[in-house]
Amino acid sequence: MPSPKLTKLELRIMEALWRLGPVSIREIQEDFPEDDRPAYTTIQTTVYRMEDKQALRRVRKIGNAHIFEPMVERKSAQKNLIDELLRLFGGRSQLIMSHLIESGNLTLEDVHEAEKTLLKLAKKDKTR
Repeated sequence: MPSPKLTKLELRIMEALWRLGPVSIREIQEDFPEDDRPAYTTIQTTVYRMEDKQALRRVRKIGNAHIFEPMVERKSAQKNLIDELLRLFGGRSQLIMSHLIESGNLTLEDVHEAEKTLLKLAKKDKTR
């Protein structure tokens, strides 16, 4: 099943789940910085919507608190975001790479890692 499309707030909630493991809505809320913390009800509503999207699920109940865990892997969510970004740029990764270089967010080490990945993929294609 493909990963659901996630909003910025949903991704931030997923970050808490990926980092902390199974948690309650209160624990998710408390993971936000105090000066930028959404209301409990905002997190609650968003978590329930994410449950409908099958991005997370309830795993148990402790007292009145439901405990949630992610159903989407971080890598899958990241891939979806990158694919969406590429679509925004008409599928042209060169525009994204140029921006990363100009902004200083692409290091020489990143380029070497990309080269290794490309070589690995080229070898895999040759063996097919």
